[in-house]
Order: sequence, then structure tokens, then C-alpha cells
Amino acid sequence: MTDKHALIQPDRDQKAIPLHIIDKAAWPEWFRSRGATARTMLTAQKFEGGPGEVAVLPDGSGDAWEAVAGVADASKLSAWCLARAAETLPAGTYRLHGAEAGKAMHGWVTGQYRFDRYRTEPGREVEPRILLTREVRALPAALAEATAVAMVRDLVNTPAEDMGPAQLEAEARALAKAHHATIHVVSGDALERDYPMIHAVGRAAARSHAPRLIELEWGDERHPRVAVVGKGVCFDSGGLDIKPAAGMLLMKKDMGGAAHALALAALIMGQGLPVRLHLLIPAVENAIAGNAFRPGDILRTRQGLSVEVTNTDAEGRLVLGDALTRASEAGPDLVIDFATLTGAARVALGPDLPALFTRTEETAAALIAAGLERDDPCWRLPLHDGYREWLKSDVADLQNAPANGFAGSSVAALFLDRFVGAGIDWAHFDTFAWRPAAKPGRPKGGEALGLRAAWGLLLERYGQA
Repeated sequence: MTDKHALIQPDRDQKAIPLHIIDKAAWPEWFRSRGATARTMLTAQKFEGGPGEVAVLPDGSGDAWEAVAGVADASKLSAWCLARAAETLPAGTYRLHGAEAGKAMHGWVTGQYRFDRYRTEPGREVEPRILLTREVRALPAALAEATAVAMVRDLVNTPAEDMGPAQLEAEARALAKAHHATIHVVSGDALERDYPMIHAVGRAAARSHAPRLIELEWGDERHPRVAVVGKGVCFDSGGLDIKPAAGMLLMKKDMGGAAHALALAALIMGQGLPVRLHLLIPAVENAIAGNAFRPGDILRTRQGLSVEVTNTDAEGRLVLGDALTRASEAGPDLVIDFATLTGAARVALGPDLPALFTRTEETAAALIAAGLERDDPCWRLPLHDGYREWLKSDVADLQNAPANGFAGSSVAALFLDRFVGAGIDWAHFDTFAWRPAAKPGRPKGGEALGLRAAWGLLLERYGQA
């Protein structure tokens, strides 16, 4: 991707192409105000002021030209309203005419995202579209969020052979080095004593993809402790309850929770949020081998509970259980976890909306509001006490996957809830981390869903500390 920090630059009255923002309400009068040649060109390009429409036209002063972008509401720009323009306009430097981009800076940058790591054809480089802004104070924060989104996309888009547990560890170590954080990793058979569920899920993988728990800590110990946990299943075959081929095709994205957690940690540290950050990533490959964990096995856990494995393809909740236990031991003020946990969440909410679970109404309301403010919506689903009995086992304290098929996302969240310490404020995002079809500013592939909502909550809650 083109350097994100070059895509939006401070406006110092440098030469730029005017970019008009028009909505349906203003379109008729604006169209009549243009010259005959401009009206003809707008008509030829079928521009009528609709959202996502883009056109170019002469500016009436000779060889120069200008551009126009249609938006839903020119008085209230959304994160994505300029994304189509950023994707389709000719390369160059642009200045909004009579407006500032505000939230639309995000889509301008993310609309120019490309994942070209494995492309070898020559001439694929795309010249950037640069947007000028006088909102200089807002620029670093906007670019930081766009960079975090690109980080999630890059990590998720990378195939499992190049983004296994060791590579997730390398990403965490790079963050630790960049921000002077401390990092601690327990891997391989050393996990068996203290993190037995992480070990059980990941032990069948090749040595190069050995399981590990990655922990990073940063910040002043006097500040409120915030734990961020991400499911890092780098590839999920389903284990011995093997997935069909179609179900395995996208399983490189099953570490999407870890990608979100790493990106959120990068935002926290990069923006100097006054918290004591505790990042935890259980990183595994759910592989098949002679030593793979089996249906019917009973696993020990770090917390002390026993878990009957009724489905090896419900492995994400197992590795998160040990990680959430570890996070709780440090007495955090807040725990946020991200996981590509259940297909049930996608059946209920589709690919765009991460399912949100919280213990408190206040945290749920704050996350939903932050998501709406940033055009990163999430939808709350219930932690319904009546479904806890479905996790009962005849031979252990819990089972990991009830067979009735009901309320799968809620039941998985209730399983995680057993491993979060009593009284701790906790939010769980069951996110898809993938976009099956492109939208303006949001290409097909890996995607950050819930990341900016969580960041908005953290800024609101801790930004003034």
C-alpha cells in the first residue's frame, strides 16, 4: 500500500485540484450553475449527485480541471463518503471546495489500500490521490486509525504458511521494540503446565508452527490496567472434527482476533493512551496429527475447571479461556477480546456487524455509540443466563460445544465468561475479520470490524486521565 501518511497532507495553499462535494438536495441548483460544457460532461458521466458518484470536468480556465463527488449528506460527511473518489479519481492532489473532510479522511486513506505482497506482474503500482486538509490537529489520529485498519487487513490477508504463531510473535515483538514495551512468550510443551488448553489445541502442529502465549505489557503501572486479548488460530482445519474443504478455504483469517488485538495495542501505544496495557495472544494452529486432541478428551485449564471436548472445531474458545484467565489475574479495569469465534454470529448478523457481548449496560452503550460515531457499527447479543446450563457436562465442569445448535454465539460467549474474573468489566467481539464483497473504502478480504469502536471507547474512558 502507498504510504498512508502521504495520502492526506496539511494544506499550505499548494496547487491542488478542486473537489466539490454535492448531495441530491444541492444537485439541481449546482448543476444549473455550471457552464454548458460542464453540464454536458456531467450528463455524459451520468453524474446526478448520488452517493458514490464521481465525475471530472473542466474548470473553465483553460487546461485545468476539477472533480465532483456525490455524498448522502454534504453537511454530515461519513467515514466512507469520499472513499469511491479516492479509489477512482485520477492521481493527483485534491482540495475539498468549501468543506473539510473530517471523518471522511478515514475512507480516503483506506480506499487506497492494496494487498500486493504476492503480486509479481509489472506496472501494478498505483499513483496516490492526495487530499489536503487544514484540520492539522486531527490528522495524526485519523492516520493512526487508518494505519491500524491496514495492519489488520495485511495480517489477515497473509496466508497461514507466512502468518503462523511464530509470525504473530514476530509482529508482537516488533511492536514491543517500537514502543519500548516488555514481552514474554511461553511456547511449545512449556505451555502444558500453565496453559493446558492452549497446548492441547496447538500441539499437533508442526514445530515451526508450535503454539504459544504471547504477552506484551506497556505503560505506567499507576494507570488503569486494560487487557486486550485476541484469538490467534493461524489456521483451523477443524482438528479431528475436520472441516469440509469449503469451510477451510478462509481459515487463514481465523487469527483475525489477534490481528485486531495487535492493531488496537498499536493504537494505544502509538497515541500514548494513559493506560497500563496488557496484550495477550494465544497463537496456535489447529492441525491434525497423531497427537491431536480428540472429541471426548477432558482438558485441564489454567483456571482449574475441567472441560470436556465435544467438538475439536470449537477450539477458539478453549485457547481464549486460558488467556482470559491470565488477563484476569492481573486485576484489569477492563478486558476486551476479539475473536473470529462462531459462524452463528455471521448467520445472525451477516459479515458487516461484529457481535458484541458485555457484562454491563454502560460498556455496551459506550461501544455501540463509539462504533456509530466512527462508522464501525457493532450489534449487542445477549449473555443469557438461561443458556448456561447447555454448557454442563456429564463428566467435567464444562463442555465446549453443546449439540443443540441453538444461540451458538451467545453460548460461546458464556463459555468465555466463565474464564473472566468476577466483577471485571469485559467486552467480547465475535468478529468476522473479512469482507466477502468490496464496498467503497473496504476492499474484499481481511477487514477490521469492531476495532475502531473499541478504540473510541478507550479514548472516551481513558483519554483524559
